[in-house]
Amino acid sequence: MTGTPGAPAVRRPPAMSDVAALAGVSHQTVSRVLNDHPSVRPETRERVLAAIAELGYRRNSAARALVTRRSGALGVVTTSSVHHGPTSTLIGLESAAREVGYYVSVAAIDTFDAGTMRGALDHFLDQAVEGIAIIAPQVDVAEAVAAFDVPVPVVSVTSGEPVPGPAHVVAVGVDQREGARAATRHLVDLGHREVVHLAGPQDWFDAQERLAGWREACAAAGVGAPEPVEVDWSAESGYREGLRLADAGAPTAVFAANDQLALGLLRAFWERGLRVPQDVSVVGFDDEAGAAYFVPPLTTVRQDFPALGRSAIRALVGALAGDPPPRTLLPATLVPRASTAAPAAR
Repeated sequence: MTGTPGAPAVRRPPAMSDVAALAGVSHQTVSRVLNDHPSVRPETRERVLAAIAELGYRRNSAARALVTRRSGALGVVTTSSVHHGPTSTLIGLESAAREVGYYVSVAAIDTFDAGTMRGALDHFLDQAVEGIAIIAPQVDVAEAVAAFDVPVPVVSVTSGEPVPGPAHVVAVGVDQREGARAATRHLVDLGHREVVHLAGPQDWFDAQERLAGWREACAAAGVGAPEPVEVDWSAESGYREGLRLADAGAPTAVFAANDQLALGLLRAFWERGLRVPQDVSVVGFDDEAGAAYFVPPLTTVRQDFPALGRSAIRALVGALAGDPPPRTLLPATLVPRASTAAPAAR
C-alpha cells in the first residue's frame, strides 16, 4: 500500500515478484511461464497461472520492450470514413496480427496532408511500434508516406502503382483492374454491346484501377464505352445517376464502381419502372455483406479482405526479418447473381 499520511491508501498494481511469492516460485519461473517456456513443470505452471489470475497481474509491456527491444505492436493508419473496403481490410489485418502475436494500434484520420501524416507516424514511433500499415488507398496518402523516411517497415495496402519513395515501403493489394475487366467481360459475354461505368472518386487508386479495367475490357471486346461519370462511393450518388440514366434512355448494362453505387442504381431503376435484369443489367464491386440479398441479388466482384489482411501482416513480418516480399496483388473474383442477364430486344 502507498500514500501520504491522512490520505486514502492506494493499492499498487501487482508485480511479478508478488506472483512469485504467492505461487512459491522464483521470479525467473514466473517469467518462463509468461513466455511459455517448455522447461516449466505442468503443476508449477498451473500454480503460477492461478496466482496471476488471483492477483490480476498484467505484465509491463513497456518494460518488456526495453529489455527485448520488441514492443509486439504494429501501427495502422486508415481513413476515418466507414467505407467498406478500408474497414473490412482493417478487421482482416487486426485478426491476422493477433494470430502471429502482435496487437494493433490504429490512427483513423480525416485528412492525409504531410502534417497530419507525420503526426500519426510520430505517434506510432513514440509507442515503439515494430511496423506500420497504411490502409487508405488514395493518391495523397501514397505521396505523404513516400515523403517520410520512417525507421520501421511500412506496408501500403493499395491496388495502385506504388509512388516512388523509401525502399522499406512494401505494397499489397487486390487486383482491382482485373476484377473490373472480369465484371465488364461478364456483361459482354451476355451479349451487351455497350457497358456504362459509374466511376468512383479518381483520387482513390481502387477507382482508378476499376475505371482502367473497364476501359480495357470494352476496347478488347469492341463494345461501346460512354464517357464515365465520376461520383463518390455512396448509394445516394448511385440513386441520382440511376435516375439520370433512366430519364435519358437507360443503357442495357451498367458496371458500378462499388456495391453501394449499385444499390442506388437498383432503387432508381425500380422507381422509373425499369426491371433488373430484364431491362438493364447491373454489376457492383466488393461483394459487401448483404449484396446477395439486394433485390435482385447483386452480381459483383468479391475481394478477400481476410486474405488481404494476412498478406499485409506477412509483408510486415518479412520486412522485420530483413526479407521484404515483392509487391503482392491478390485476385478478385466475379460473383454472378440475378442482377445480370442477356439484353432484351429493344
